[in-house]
Amino acid sequence: MTQPIRIPADVDREDTVLANLTARQLMVLAVAGIVLYAGWSFTHVFVPLPVFLIPAVPVGAAAVFLALGRRDGLSLDRLMLAALRQRLTPRHQVAAPEGIPPAPAWLTHQVTESEQPTGDIAPAALRLPAEGVSETGVIDLGTDGVAAVAVCSTVNFALRTPTEQDSLVAAFGRYLHSLTAPVQVLIRAERLDLSAQIDELRQYAPSLQHPALEAAAREHADYLAQLGQRTDLLRRQVLLVLREPLGPSLPADVLGGGSPLAALARRRRQGTSGSEHQDQAVRRAVEARLVRRLGEAIELLGPIGIVVTPLDAGQATAVLAAACNPDSLLSPSSALAGADDVITTAAPEENWPAVPPSWDEPDGRGAL
Repeated sequence: MTQPIRIPADVDREDTVLANLTARQLMVLAVAGIVLYAGWSFTHVFVPLPVFLIPAVPVGAAAVFLALGRRDGLSLDRLMLAALRQRLTPRHQVAAPEGIPPAPAWLTHQVTESEQPTGDIAPAALRLPAEGVSETGVIDLGTDGVAAVAVCSTVNFALRTPTEQDSLVAAFGRYLHSLTAPVQVLIRAERLDLSAQIDELRQYAPSLQHPALEAAAREHADYLAQLGQRTDLLRRQVLLVLREPLGPSLPADVLGGGSPLAALARRRRQGTSGSEHQDQAVRRAVEARLVRRLGEAIELLGPIGIVVTPLDAGQATAVLAAACNPDSLLSPSSALAGADDVITTAAPEENWPAVPPSWDEPDGRGAL
C-alpha cells in the first residue's frame, strides 16, 4: 500500500548550499569578504588594524544585513536592486509603443530659455508585460507566452462541517496536483461605488405600492450614502490567472521552482529563436493549451462550489487597467476609448443623410 508523502508549503524557497544559506546569500557574503580582505592586503603595511576596522565593520555589517535580512518575504538585496531600478527609471512614462517623437520645431521655437523646465521631465515609453488582449480574452505577454484571467466565486469554509471541509481540501488538492504550468490566485480589492444603487433606490421609491416600503427604500438609500461618506468601501474579487509559456516547459529544480540553468536556457532560446516564437501557428497551439487548462479548472473546481468564469476581452482589459492604476476613482470599462482610438462626436439631426426606406427605424432616420 502506498504511503502519502507530505509536500512542503514553501515550494518556491531557494535551495540552501552551505550552513543553511542559499547561493545568493553566500555570493553576497563572499563578495564582501573578498573586498575587505583585498583592502586589508593593500593597506595593512601603513594602516593599523584598529583604523582599518573603522570602515570595515560597517561594510561587513551591511553585507550581513543585506544577505540575511528579509522583508515581506523578499531578501534585502533584492529590495535594494528593485529600489535602484525604480530610481533609475524615468518618472514620466506614456503609452507609446512606437517611441517618443521629438517635439515639433514650431512648438520648441516658441519656448524661451526662461520658460524651459529646470528638471528632467522628458517622457519615456511605457513598457508593460502585456502587449495586447485578443478577442477571446487571451493576454499576449510577448516572449513570455500568453495568459488568461478568470473570476472565481468564493466558498464559506468556516460554516462547513469537518467532513465537508476535508472534501473541499481534497478537491482543491486534486486541482493543484493536476497543474503542469504556472497558476496565480489573485485576491484584489478595489473601491466600491454605490452611487448608482443609491440613485436607483431614490428613483423607484415613489413607485412602491405601500408608503412604508417607500420610507424603507429612502432610509436604506440614506444609510448607503452615509456609509460611503464615513468609510472607504471596498469589494474583493478572486481571480485565477493561468499562464502558458511559448514552446515546451523547461526543467525545474527539486522543489518545483525554476532552476538558474532553466532561466539561462530560456533567455538563450529567446535570443536565438525570437522569430520562431512569433509564429502564428505556435501561438495558436499555446492558446489551445491555455483554453484546455481553463476548462480543466472549471471542471475540477465546479463540484466544490467554486464557479470559474473566464473574462472576455473587455473585462480582461478592465482588470489590467485597474491593476496599472488601482487608486483611480473612475472604474475602467471596455467602453472607454483606447489610447490610439479616434474620438468623434455625433452629427446634428439636421445634417443627417437621407436614409434608405429599407431601414427598420420607426422615425425613418436609422441608427448611426
